[in-house]
Amino acid sequence: MLTDEEKKLCLDIARSTIGHKLGLITPKPECPEGNIFQQKFGMFVSLHKKGNLRGCIGYIKPYNTLYKSLVDLSLSAAFADTRFTAVQKSEFADLEIEISLLSPLYEVKNTDEIMIGRDGLYIQHPLSSGLLLPQVATKYDWDRDTFLLETCRKAGLPTSYLKDEATKIYRFEAEIFS
Repeated sequence: MLTDEEKKLCLDIARSTIGHKLGLITPKPECPEGNIFQQKFGMFVSLHKKGNLRGCIGYIKPYNTLYKSLVDLSLSAAFADTRFTAVQKSEFADLEIEISLLSPLYEVKNTDEIMIGRDGLYIQHPLSSGLLLPQVATKYDWDRDTFLLETCRKAGLPTSYLKDEATKIYRFEAEIFS
């Protein structure tokens, strides 16, 4: 989807946006030239510090342009992920940024369709929903069944809800870069 130069620009925008909010970088990053930054993507921005998750926020569907999503999600991952305290100036140099651009969602009719390493999962139920990116299953060396169970847990749903008629399972692919 993106060229190596476009990926580098995306990472620069994310880092500069966080650095600007912390008062470490001026000026505020601007939208680069190029049509790709005006296109809309589902996307997640993940922050890691010394290999540990430090924040991760995203859009499942393409709500905003690539540029606007990079700015909004970088700020949210750094300062609004309720699982973590806000990123501090002292941490900025140690932040590793990972961006995942999502394909459209494909409803899973048969769980045999799910391929570890290719697919992320999104489980939706009237009571809750949850998503795990493709790289999570490979990081923890999960098989398909474990990936499904863990996505259900991420949604805060009992794993028995995987068999509930109201539960919808979707898969998606992602272009992941850092």
